[in-house]
Amino acid sequence: MNLNKQKRAPIYEALAQFRKQRVVPFDVPGHKRGRGNPELVELLGEKCVGIDVNSMKPLDNLCHPVSVIREAEELAADAFGATHAFLMVGGTTSSVQSMILSACKSGDKIILPRNVHKSAINALVLCGAVPVYVDPRVDPKLGIPLGMEFTDVQSAIEQNPDAVAVLVNNPTYYGVCSNLKAIVDLAHARGMQVLADEAHGTHLYFSENLPLCAMEAGADMAAVSMHKSGGSLTQSSLLLLGPNVNARYVDKIINLTQTTSASYLLMSSLDVSRRNLALRGEKSFEKVAEMAQYAREEINEVGGYYAFGRELVNGGSVFDFDVTKLSVFTRGIGLAGIEVYDLLRDEYDIQIEFGDISNILAYISIGDRLQDIERLVGALADIKRLYAKEPTELFLAEYISPVVAATPQAAFYAEAESLPIRAAEGRICSEFVMCYPPGIPILSPGEVVTKEIVDYIFYAKAKGCSMQGPEDPEIEYLNVLKGGRP
Repeated sequence: MNLNKQKRAPIYEALAQFRKQRVVPFDVPGHKRGRGNPELVELLGEKCVGIDVNSMKPLDNLCHPVSVIREAEELAADAFGATHAFLMVGGTTSSVQSMILSACKSGDKIILPRNVHKSAINALVLCGAVPVYVDPRVDPKLGIPLGMEFTDVQSAIEQNPDAVAVLVNNPTYYGVCSNLKAIVDLAHARGMQVLADEAHGTHLYFSENLPLCAMEAGADMAAVSMHKSGGSLTQSSLLLLGPNVNARYVDKIINLTQTTSASYLLMSSLDVSRRNLALRGEKSFEKVAEMAQYAREEINEVGGYYAFGRELVNGGSVFDFDVTKLSVFTRGIGLAGIEVYDLLRDEYDIQIEFGDISNILAYISIGDRLQDIERLVGALADIKRLYAKEPTELFLAEYISPVVAATPQAAFYAEAESLPIRAAEGRICSEFVMCYPPGIPILSPGEVVTKEIVDYIFYAKAKGCSMQGPEDPEIEYLNVLKGGRP
């Protein structure tokens, strides 16, 4: 990385120069630097709406960058150790989908863990690729899906030598990492591309004490969510490419779905956040790791909770662990994670990332302070004192292995009928069901609706999980394929 070059922020600099020119706007957006929408100015501020501008020659164009945006992408590639980088303004969802659409065509097989974000399976619906799922191992106490065992990936590759790509979560939502380097080496030896979903791994590129990042491992593409641990604005992301990927082809794929009216707020936030990480990221994430470790120690001192960390590493399903993640098992105090999540928000004004059936995740990053950690620990201690129950009544399942009966695309577009959930047992689902966050489907199109899955859906609903996906917003009915059982 060229630190001297990394001091630049070309999009930000171009916007600052543009502001000085006092250009009269007879183009979009129609609010005309906020003059047509004073409430928007009041909400966001004059400086913000003043740079909400349209593409033009001095500011370049994301669909075909030739100047400042191109330079910003080159700087991003340099900072992340990639051959090429694309600025993405459709969130990491668009980055993940662009990776898969670039690697796979209709009928191609792709090997991937089943605990992927819905964006990956959505991409299979779009392109018609065939998933070969590697079911993750499950921690018997925590109930969380872990990483992919290398031997399981090896078996999937041997059984599907015609697969074109392998997708790996690096890390998972909970901080678990697979043996990415070994998977990359094996896949490349068999002529397969490796795609990394690094929605939760931006910080891995700026520390030698954290798990291996995708570009260093030799992955072909990586989707990096800069707005999470990287500090850019929500919905901004990067797509990184390795040396063996045709950047021009990927660019064509991106432009199939990406907006032609890219937000300069998002792009400039990527630009300045990349600069911040390149210049100060190592020290910043060292501090984040220290705060997370302090939080784990303090929470475990409270008792009843279990804030887990590197002790989970086993060289297989947990090859490594991201110590910046603060994941806490809550069933020891008799409460589901989603119940603790709700209590923290409603009673203590603390908003954490998510709660599932057994765990909560508090996202710690470069903007956090030690006093905020103390407040969280104090609130968890208070919740234990006031709300703890016997843990015997809690539902045990967290990850349920799917029964795949059809491809996502075939099931999604097939003729379907709507049935009450219980009546749908044994039928093939044609839509998604998931708790969001984390956005990992409980059911995907093409999977069999089992009694175990239905029980889980009812339990998650009762505990207050935010359920999404089905056509029926109340999730009382499911769309299933017509034509009986598989």
